[in-house]
Formats: sequence, C-alpha cells, structure tokens
Amino acid sequence: MPTRVLRRIAVAAAAPLALAACSSSSSSSSTTTAAAASATTTASATAAPTTTMPSLTGSLHVFAAASLTGAFNAAKTAYATSDPGLSLTFNFAGSNTLVTQIQQGAPADVFASADQKNMQKLVSAGLVETPVTFAKNKLEIAVAPGNPKGITSLQDLAKAGLTVVLGEPGLPAGDYTRQVETQLGITITPKSLCPDVKTCITQVSSGEADATVVYVTDVKAAGSKVAGVTIADNLQPAITYPIAVVKASSNQAAAQAFVQSAVSGEVQHDLLAMGFIAP
Repeated sequence: MPTRVLRRIAVAAAAPLALAACSSSSSSSSTTTAAAASATTTASATAAPTTTMPSLTGSLHVFAAASLTGAFNAAKTAYATSDPGLSLTFNFAGSNTLVTQIQQGAPADVFASADQKNMQKLVSAGLVETPVTFAKNKLEIAVAPGNPKGITSLQDLAKAGLTVVLGEPGLPAGDYTRQVETQLGITITPKSLCPDVKTCITQVSSGEADATVVYVTDVKAAGSKVAGVTIADNLQPAITYPIAVVKASSNQAAAQAFVQSAVSGEVQHDLLAMGFIAP
C-alpha cells in the first residue's frame, strides 16, 4: 500500500493478586473465590484501540516523464483503494515540456523527471524541494515486429535507407541518444523529432518509422507492437530519475507521501515490475 505506516499498540494492564491464607477451610474457600474473581477482572482488561494514520485527501497533481506512464498508472489503482478521498491526476509528457509548464505556473504538486538536467532547472529556480533519485533505466532500439530491416546496432541507424525518429533536443531520451552518438563517432539523421518517447514508439508501431531509440521500459510497455534491439552496457549513459515536491504544492502531505512511495513503497514496486532499475 502507499507509504502510510499502520501501527498497532497493545497495552495490557495486569494487577497483582494478593492471597491471604487462613487456617479454616471456609476461609480458604472464600479466599480462593476472591482470587478467581480478581483474575477474571484482570484478564478482561482490553488492549488499547488500534490507531490508523489518516487517509490522504484532496487533489494531487503529479507531473511525470512519459516513460513513467505505465508504472504510475498502476500505482493509481492502489491509491484508489487505500486513499479513496485523494483525487490523483497525472500529467505525462517530455520532462523538458513539464519543466516549462511548472515554470509558467502550472498547478503541479510533484515532478518526476527522466533526467537530472531538467530537474536541476527547477532546483536552480527554487521551485522544488530537494530531489531524490527513485529509478534508473537503459536505452534500447525499438523496431517493427520481426525486425524486418535487420537492425542490430546504433551504427545501423546512421546508414542510408532507414527511416529513424528520435527525441527532440531537451527530451532526455533524445539527449541520451546523442550522447552515445558522440561516443561512437556517428551521426544519426532522424526523419523527425518526437516530443516524448510514447510518440516515438507510436511512429514505429504505425509503420511511419523503421526505428527509434527509447528506454527498455518503453519497449516492454509496447508489447507485441514493437521489438527491441539491445544496446551494449558499455554504451549506456547514466540514466537516473529524480522526483521532488513542488514548493507551491497545495497538498504538501500527499505530495511528500507520493515521493516516499516512489522511493520505497507501492510506486517503487510498480516501477520494478515495469522493468525500471532500483536506484
């Protein structure tokens, strides 16, 4: 369940019994009866009532990188059960787009980015609390089912005759890809630039493009619509996801609870199930 801690404190009070011994059988019988009555009274003492942390309420707006769509939506189901009074709304888009929206005053309570660079823009502007890293990821090439073009590496994407789409400048997936291009000394010329990874996947699954570079989790989420081509670990950039409470949040309690859940609670569980790597 989301990260509210349930505590049970049982307190049992026991009163010592004092038994007085008497020489007569009738006095002994009376004493025994009194002792039994006292024990019964003590045993009937009840534990303190169970206390439960109050449920989260109000509205919570989470601005999150598009690659987090599946995992965060899965966690929303758990919140609906544990915190029915909480109205949880997600805004999924490219991290760079979300930064611009928050800078312009969009009503966000939490921001989850697919890179540190975009998060740092809000940190520098004093718009978010101290971020914490909650997940890692890897790049993967997405191609049509069956890989009809026979793509085996990033170098293949630089060859003529292939229609490739990539993330736009500023979008983490696109910037990570260009980082690897520089490392390999190649230049991939995309047909078009995508505003988020989901758009890149859609262009491949629809046949508009032969390939794109997104995250391993995006390929997994797409299921049979695309196939994945692995990128070697020695070429993988350091892909980390930070999350932070927006200082202007009108629901600080729920925002902080969601951040904690992303780090070590139900949200983290759903992230791992979707293929993300623990921080």
